[in-house]
Amino acid sequence: MYRTHTCGALRIAHTGKQVQLAGWVYRKRDHGNLLFIDLRDHYGVTQCVVEKERPSFELLSTVRLESVVTLSGHVAQRAQHVVNTKIPTGEIELVIANAAVLSAAETLPFPITEEGATYPEETRLKYRFLDLRREEVHQNLVLRAEVIKFLRDEMQRAGFLEVQTPILAASSPEGARDFLVPSRLHPGKFYALPQAPQQFKQLLMVSGVDRYFQIAPCFRDEDSRADRSPGEFYQLDMEMAFVSQEDVLATLEPILRRTFETFGQGRSVTDTPFPRLTFEEAMRTYGSDKPDLRNPLKLTDVTELFKGGAFTLFARAVETGARVQAIAVSCYLDRYPRSFFDSLNNWARAEGMGGLAYILFSEIEAKGPISKFLSSADQARLREQTGLPGAGVVFFVCAPEKCSLKNAGIVRKRLGEAFGLVEKDTFRFCWIVDFPMYELDELTGKIVFSHNPFSMPQGGLEDLEKQDPLAIKAYQYDIVCNGVELSSGAIRNHLPEVMFKAFAIAGYEREEVETRFGGMLRAFRYGAPPHGGCAPGIDRMIMLLRDAANLREVVAFPLNQQAEDVMMGAPTKIPETHLKELNIAIRLPVVSGGK
Repeated sequence: MYRTHTCGALRIAHTGKQVQLAGWVYRKRDHGNLLFIDLRDHYGVTQCVVEKERPSFELLSTVRLESVVTLSGHVAQRAQHVVNTKIPTGEIELVIANAAVLSAAETLPFPITEEGATYPEETRLKYRFLDLRREEVHQNLVLRAEVIKFLRDEMQRAGFLEVQTPILAASSPEGARDFLVPSRLHPGKFYALPQAPQQFKQLLMVSGVDRYFQIAPCFRDEDSRADRSPGEFYQLDMEMAFVSQEDVLATLEPILRRTFETFGQGRSVTDTPFPRLTFEEAMRTYGSDKPDLRNPLKLTDVTELFKGGAFTLFARAVETGARVQAIAVSCYLDRYPRSFFDSLNNWARAEGMGGLAYILFSEIEAKGPISKFLSSADQARLREQTGLPGAGVVFFVCAPEKCSLKNAGIVRKRLGEAFGLVEKDTFRFCWIVDFPMYELDELTGKIVFSHNPFSMPQGGLEDLEKQDPLAIKAYQYDIVCNGVELSSGAIRNHLPEVMFKAFAIAGYEREEVETRFGGMLRAFRYGAPPHGGCAPGIDRMIMLLRDAANLREVVAFPLNQQAEDVMMGAPTKIPETHLKELNIAIRLPVVSGGK
């Protein structure tokens, strides 16, 4: 009724055929006696042309861009000098005989071209249905669908069974706030949307499913950032029975490699197998537990070099427990004026670091703000420690021990970008292993889980009973790509007594553990296999593959950074009658003025 072909289907072989197309008016070019229209649909773009003598000329000359039309006529071959090699249909055009407007468009809030990407994000999200028509965003959705299909095929080929787990679930400590759903049938009680299918996938292992996976929706009430959505996200959730940490890593690694090789648009996937770094090694060397290995810069602790030294600013800080990290950059100094280093110093001040000290090394001398405070012997020692044999610069980050490595990691990232050292057109993966089981909460000083609370501690019950909790490692691992954490995973704690002890160290009474995780504990008492898994984030994978600036660009209908859906108006107020059905009363906080 509306079309015989799509806007991406016509080729030279269709020349002379009568066809009908339907789509959106993408572009118009009026050449006086000829009107050219680029017609677009999901599949592509076809150039169409109508002569002024045709009855449809006047109709099409007045129709607005993005109106939906049908165009019928015959397919003609373009002259060689006007062939458009940038599109698959570029050798032909549709000579329009008849046209009809199916839906007229109003004036657009922004153009459906690459120029539209420069408009404010709030505007684009309010009219997301228009933004999705832009080629770049539309292709993000197409790639997402292709990657998900590919992952499903890979997982099924590897013997995994796809199982859907509940959305209405019980609250579980997963590291973020839950989204709660009130129960009408059980007044005063709430479901929680799952932060991850954690307990359910472990229960599937107890149920006898050997390998489970699903493309799982996860819900977390947390603040937005470039690689995190403030509401929901999707992950390739997987779990395996009778496995060690090594088994899980060996299963997932080739799947991720093939995915990025298949959809990486020619970018290479380096390092076989993926490098493995302990958490301590990653922090010590890169200042981050999600290091970007495309950046070759490394950290070196040079605290001893400044202890009791002539540079009193560092020496006094070291006396109070600060650490000094050095980052060496090999470079030709004549390429960088003084203003370049001043800008880096100003950037560090803006980041709250108090500035960025440095020493410039040529082949024969050292100069810079603090070079005079180090003797020739100390300068030689610094070169040796940081691995700087020739010309270059060594930057220093001095900070309290608790934030020394983190701050140095931020500086490392900035220096890699400033000096153009970050490798292009490459995906560099690494595994981070041996995470600490516990950490100290900075606000309360109490011991808390540092990662997934259901992880198996290395050393089992014996280490939980005898070791300093902060020294205990867990069978936990992350997969990182280009500085983005794609996934966290762990070998799970499947023994009730070990679980009780692990939670007790974090301040949970036995009764509370029974109450909150009774279903899983009950299952473990009836024979649970050793098991473990992982859950790479789908959104983050697509973001990396498309080289997108943030996750919102690769999600069909995302929330904005304030966790609002400005297109649909969510969150929204609920009618009082509905609240009464749910036995809920709204009490808003009092603000100044008593209102």
